[in-house]
Amino acid sequence: MPKTKFRPCIDLHNGQVKQIVGGSLNESNPSGLKTNFVSSENPSYYANLYKQYNLTGAHVIKLGHGNDEAAKECLAAWPGGLQIGGGITLENAEEWLNASAEKIIVTSYLFPDAKFSLSRLQDLSAKIGKEKIVVDISCRKKNNKWIIAMNKWQTLTDMEVNEESLELLSNYCSEFLIHAADVEGLCQGIDSELVEYLGKWITIPTTYAGGANSIEDLEMVNQLSNGKIDLTFGSALDIFGGTKVKFQDCILWNQQI
Repeated sequence: MPKTKFRPCIDLHNGQVKQIVGGSLNESNPSGLKTNFVSSENPSYYANLYKQYNLTGAHVIKLGHGNDEAAKECLAAWPGGLQIGGGITLENAEEWLNASAEKIIVTSYLFPDAKFSLSRLQDLSAKIGKEKIVVDISCRKKNNKWIIAMNKWQTLTDMEVNEESLELLSNYCSEFLIHAADVEGLCQGIDSELVEYLGKWITIPTTYAGGANSIEDLEMVNQLSNGKIDLTFGSALDIFGGTKVKFQDCILWNQQI
């Protein structure tokens, strides 16, 4: 039986590693940004740390412009060990794979004018191969449904997260990354209902991020999803200035699998 693993992240904003409250990132209103943590370390510090403990499947997310150099610094520190997302398109996907990304993570490109484009996903899969694609189905809850959100989680698309949509997407990618944007960065607990549904719906490796605030959340996600979903800690983690979860405890959890 599979078991939930800890998967780390590197969130980049203006070239620095930060932890940001999910729904507050809006380029048209930069003063509304709520930041939990800004690292004094170079981005490559985190890549080297994850490499040291062989924490595969870590995701590097570029939040807006001005992060390419920092992202490439991370990828160079652990060639083939990190996934990269943020502004990925058909035109630049190969560039990032050539820069030593393990996989590319895509969201907004698949939703021109906030409407899902199957042809864009098919073209991307044909060009680089589904095994190199992670679809980020970051979502927000509306009327008791989870709707995929794009444009740094500000814009709701026309696609609901459900068994049918996940089945369709999984034909053209090898993993899902799911940010529960409503709870992202708040450290007030995971969206357990979403995790439970995802555990029933998904058929490919999936990582959940959003709200995790206790090492016990690993066991909760493990039970809710029958071990099918991995978990990312962000603002709660001590390496990101948090006080609720110790990085070394996450290492120990993974080593026991």
